[in-house]
Amino acid sequence: MIHFFKKPVSHIALPAKFTYPFHYTPHPLCVLAAEEVKEYIAGRKEWQEELALGKMFGVLVVVQETEGTMDKAKEKGTDEKSRIGYLAAFSGNLAGKNLHCYFVPPVYDLLQPQGFFKIEEEQISAINIRINELENSPSYLEMKEKREIETEQAQAELNQGKAELKAAKEAREIRRQSPNGISEEEQAILIRESQYQKAEYKRKEKYWKKRLEERETEVNRFKDEIERLKAERKERSAALQQKLFGEFRMLNAKGEVKDLCTIFEQTVRKVPPGGAGECALPKLLQYAYLHRLKPLAMAEFWWGDSPKNEIRHHGYYYPSCKGKCEPILQHMLQGLEVDENPLLDNVHKDTRLEIVFEDEWLLVINKPAGMLSVPGKTEDMDSVYHRLKKKYPDATGPMIVHRLDMATSGLLLVAKTKEAHRHLQAQFENRSIKKRYIALLDGGIAEAEKTGIISLPLCLNPLDRPRQIVSEEYGKEAVTEYQIIAKSKQYTRIAFYPLTGRTHQLRVHAAHPKGLDCPILGDELYGKKADRLYLHAEYIEFRHPVYGDIICIQKEPDF
Repeated sequence: MIHFFKKPVSHIALPAKFTYPFHYTPHPLCVLAAEEVKEYIAGRKEWQEELALGKMFGVLVVVQETEGTMDKAKEKGTDEKSRIGYLAAFSGNLAGKNLHCYFVPPVYDLLQPQGFFKIEEEQISAINIRINELENSPSYLEMKEKREIETEQAQAELNQGKAELKAAKEAREIRRQSPNGISEEEQAILIRESQYQKAEYKRKEKYWKKRLEERETEVNRFKDEIERLKAERKERSAALQQKLFGEFRMLNAKGEVKDLCTIFEQTVRKVPPGGAGECALPKLLQYAYLHRLKPLAMAEFWWGDSPKNEIRHHGYYYPSCKGKCEPILQHMLQGLEVDENPLLDNVHKDTRLEIVFEDEWLLVINKPAGMLSVPGKTEDMDSVYHRLKKKYPDATGPMIVHRLDMATSGLLLVAKTKEAHRHLQAQFENRSIKKRYIALLDGGIAEAEKTGIISLPLCLNPLDRPRQIVSEEYGKEAVTEYQIIAKSKQYTRIAFYPLTGRTHQLRVHAAHPKGLDCPILGDELYGKKADRLYLHAEYIEFRHPVYGDIICIQKEPDF
């Protein structure tokens, strides 16, 4: 299963620590391994139609650790690099199978024909078939139709009966109010007429009630069976999923084992999401640990078209997902020396915040790329808020009026008083504040028009925070105007004018196929990593919270 490099790798320095999988630049050995895997899958013509729809692949650079191999290596005078190779994996399944000779096997093969999963899945499928048969049964459909027709008929007849009762009552009142009056005999006749008509209406009401109850009983015989089957399906599916997750017994470098149920018990969601344990990196690490292969570095790349809602680009490298993989990898990486999360590295500890505008009530700063606007989950991380709270201890209110992504540089509006903050926040809410961003796109875009509008609704990807996805169903309105400033084959310089303020709005609108289909240079979430994200908040225009004057601030990017 281990593959040895086709080209010499002795000149490539080995990584000092294992890759931090959620934020990384692929090691040269991983790039070389990925290129060989890409060459292999490109040659599998029978997979191309499926792969065109998109799939994540992974590579794990490893060194053989078996005693026999090490002894032989010493005898031949070879060093560690002669035992360097790589493993390859795909997420989920491929061509309807979990097992392909070039790739590592799954942690648990849920597709094995005689396994409990396939057997129980067939039982659940049989329930689905029975539910479908009942829901589309001619007898059931006919009964539902009769019930609806007779319900309408009953309503019409009873409404007509009520109208007739009302009309008869009015006619009797007119007769009673005759100038000559009515006799006792006529009065008795009117009373008997009223009693008879009311009794007839009651009989009709009783008839329809019984008739509709009979129809409802007929329909409910089917409905109750359908609901019983659905409840059984739900119960069996949950039990199957739980049993399946128990079969995913994940190793770590210390030799410790935990199943997915145990791993996810410690998370907010408490239970594993569907597909947990089937991503590329957990498969790769599991195989390496089982076969005494020491993991050195990893990388995952996308092959094929982007999914409908997410953003993926063919051949690009991506970090491991947070929702499914982070809890699993926190266990599986124990025992390995792993790179630190680079986001925790305070690259701006010696950087002074540049104040572009300041008065008694507010200030505008030029936030550097790589600094948080406000504290994140890790409270001790450097942020604009921490810096300014220390600089202005008497400031009241939340101070930060709006936010810029950590990776984005540019103008950030800050209030020194609670009242100024409230006033400026209101301007953001009613969209009277004007902003302009300058970005460098990673490629030349094919847009014929120099200006345009992008409208793609956005929401958080719950299984891969902080990434956003485009969703017509769950997304909130996100609208961006743009103007192309200059373009070449390599880059496009563009101005963005956001009309809404969704998280990652400009980044997604640039990268998504229904947007500009060209990610911002250095966007490691939606494109390729570079020395920085080339996105800068260049201009902001707002009304002063005290004077009412229009304030216009501009700070050009340094790219």
